[in-house]
Amino acid sequence: MNDILFTVFYFTYMLLILSTVVFVVLDNRNPVKAMAWILVLFFLPVVGLILYFFLGRSNRKERMISKKGYSRLIKRPMSEYQMQESVEMKSEKSRIMSFFRNVNKALPFEGNDIEIFTDARSMFLSLLRTIYNARHHIHIEFYIIEDDAVGRMLRDALIDKARQGVKIRVLYDDVGCWKVNHSFFETMLCEGIEVQSFLKVRFPVFTSKVNYRNHRKIVVVDGTVGYIGGMNIAYRYLYGLSWGIWRDTHVMISGRAVYGLQTAFLTDWFAVDRSLITAPEYFPRMLSLSDRSDDLSVGNSIAQIVTSDPVGEWRDIMQGYVMAINSAKNYIYIQTPYFLPTEPVLTALQTAALSGVDVRIMIPKRGDSLIIHKGTLSYIDDILEAGVKVYLYKKGFLHSKLMVCDDEISTVGSTNMDFRSFEHNFEANAFFYGRKTALAIKEIFCNDIKSCMHLTRKIWNSRSGLNKVSESVIRLFSPLL
Repeated sequence: MNDILFTVFYFTYMLLILSTVVFVVLDNRNPVKAMAWILVLFFLPVVGLILYFFLGRSNRKERMISKKGYSRLIKRPMSEYQMQESVEMKSEKSRIMSFFRNVNKALPFEGNDIEIFTDARSMFLSLLRTIYNARHHIHIEFYIIEDDAVGRMLRDALIDKARQGVKIRVLYDDVGCWKVNHSFFETMLCEGIEVQSFLKVRFPVFTSKVNYRNHRKIVVVDGTVGYIGGMNIAYRYLYGLSWGIWRDTHVMISGRAVYGLQTAFLTDWFAVDRSLITAPEYFPRMLSLSDRSDDLSVGNSIAQIVTSDPVGEWRDIMQGYVMAINSAKNYIYIQTPYFLPTEPVLTALQTAALSGVDVRIMIPKRGDSLIIHKGTLSYIDDILEAGVKVYLYKKGFLHSKLMVCDDEISTVGSTNMDFRSFEHNFEANAFFYGRKTALAIKEIFCNDIKSCMHLTRKIWNSRSGLNKVSESVIRLFSPLL
């Protein structure tokens, strides 16, 4: 009897595995990712099936907001965009801007002031000052908002402003805040603050949402000042880890590019609250460069807020990265905590380096996840062989996500250079076009080199055989990490 039951179970399980493999193949996904899932399904019995059930299903054909709704949302920023005269450029910059506008509806705006933060304490103090100066509304969206001293300080500041009549909306990721007690957010709800979690993970819809997380970090205050970058709201971002500092990059934008941040936030808010907010006070009129007096300090950065998500038709930010890398003639500097690039990104980096472009990639010497860090290290051979310079940040954990090319194009945001950011997460980056911002970001990269070890081929090849084997094995599953 036991033999019969085992046989029935075995054939049922194998039929389920084979049908799942057929589904993976027919899904027409990236062949590298498809092969990774097939390996998982065949070599991790039961566990592989559960992992695919929860993490492997594709949602790219779903729509978060209707075209009609999005057109209403972007109507006011579009009218401001059309009033510009000097934003058009010749060269590769205009091609990248046009690409983002065509596939992402991201509008480039001129005349922005940009302030760059390389440590979370400075950013957090600036954020609190901006919040205390708010008069109409505050929109906050983070992947992680922890119930610790830092999170409670932000919560209390928001409560103070809510009592003054400022409209506040807070959006957090449900998985990113799994460990946060709901009472933390209930305290804000009781004060009239609207709080929503992004894509709640609950049965029976668990499988369609757990793998698609909102990794964006966006703040908009009164529609005129915004923040975007890699920093979350948690104690470790400000004060580091037991073994080193937490090195990150964030930017504050003052100017019309905030329309892009506002649009990104309100699109996400619609996805969870089903309310489409398009009132003019959320997109206030801002002075153009020609309207400002000479004695008023103004920025001249052209900025474009670009988002990407797992439900859109294109992989917008990844494709923009590839365009920027392919167009570089002198140098490309990149910081990323995780380096598990898709094939187009890896090929673009190798091609650039082989053509004589100075390609430098900075990653942490020690990661916050052993498996993902091993996956990152598995790509070192590929880029070193092509002539890419690799720097290992030793001072702590490097969580910064930035890229700068040829003193012209630069970007800061939430996007890691890995499969998860490019294909599974909801991400947001600010792309800047102009020498001043590019040089500032380039200087940040060059200063960080002082805290790095330059990884040569001789040093890299001297690592142990065990490390080489473990990296190679984890490399097989890198599209799934």
